[in-house]
Amino acid sequence: MASRSPPRPPVLANEERAAIALREAAALMQPIARWLLRSGVPYGAFADLLKAVFVDAARLELEQAASKVTHSALSVLSGVHRKDVRTLAEADPVTTAPQRSISLASQVFARWLTDARYRDRAGTPRSLDRSGTRVSFESLARSLSNDVHPRTVLEELIRLGLVTLEGDKVVPSKQAFVPSRKLDELTALFAANGADHLAAAVHNLSAGASPFLEQSIFASGLSERSVEQLHAAARAIWSGAFDTLMDQGRQCIAADGDVADSFRMRFGVYYYSEPTPAESGPSRTAAPVRSTKSRAAPRQATAPAAKQAPRTRKTP
Repeated sequence: MASRSPPRPPVLANEERAAIALREAAALMQPIARWLLRSGVPYGAFADLLKAVFVDAARLELEQAASKVTHSALSVLSGVHRKDVRTLAEADPVTTAPQRSISLASQVFARWLTDARYRDRAGTPRSLDRSGTRVSFESLARSLSNDVHPRTVLEELIRLGLVTLEGDKVVPSKQAFVPSRKLDELTALFAANGADHLAAAVHNLSAGASPFLEQSIFASGLSERSVEQLHAAARAIWSGAFDTLMDQGRQCIAADGDVADSFRMRFGVYYYSEPTPAESGPSRTAAPVRSTKSRAAPRQATAPAAKQAPRTRKTP
C-alpha cells in the first residue's frame, strides 16, 4: 500500500497563498486562544512554544521532500532565527518548555498551593484575607510581582474558577487543586482529535494530494429548539456510524495480521452551535446554509431546508 505522503516540495507558497493562509489561521486560532486563556496560558508562553512547533514542522517538510535538514534550512523555511533553531536542537526535550508557561495569576495560585505560609496544618491551602501586610492574598500576589495590582490578579483567579470571594476572604476552590487525571486524558484526546482533523484538511489543500474525507454542514437562521433537535439527530447518526466502523475495524485488524507496513487512522464527527451575533453587515458566522465536502466524498443529498437554500463548496 502506497503512502499518502510521497516526497514533494517542502512548500507550495506564493504571496497570495500566504495571505490567504494567514487570514484563515486567525479564525482557526480563535478557539485555541480561548482555551489557552481559560487554562491560564498567556500569549508569551504560546509564542515561545510556536518556535519549536514551526521548527518541527519545517523538519518534517524537509524530510518528506528528501532535502538535507540543516540549521540554516530549518531557519529559512520556518522563519525562526538560526540561533534559536540551534538552541532547540541542542536542548534536552524535557527542559524545552517555555519559561513563561503560566500566567501571573496561575503562578500566584501555584505558590498558594505549595508555600507553607499559606497552608493549614493539614497542608491544605487556607482562605486568606483579601488585604493586609502579613499573610494575605495581597501579600501573596505582591511576593511574585509588584507590577500588577493584587485586585487584577484576584479577578483573573475568579474568572478561571480557581477562587471565590466570600466577604473579605479569598477562598480557594477545592476542585482547583485536586489533580484531575480525567482532565488530562480529555485534553490529550481533544488535541489528538483536533490535530488529525486539521491534518486531513491541510492534506486536502496540498496540490496533487489524494484527498481525505473532510466535510461539514453548516446553517444559520435556526431557533434554539432546532439546533437542539439537529444535535440529537447528529448524535444518533454518529452512534450508527460508530458501530459500523468498529465492526469493520475489528475485521480489518484480524485480517491484516502482522503487516509489513503499518498505518493508523482516525474517524470522527463533531457538532457545534452558538447564537448568531446581530450585525447589520455580512459576517462569517451568518453565512448562508452550506455544506463543505472533499473531492473524495460521494455526492450527498441536500440538507433539510432552512431560511436559505443550501450550497455546496468543495475543498481543493
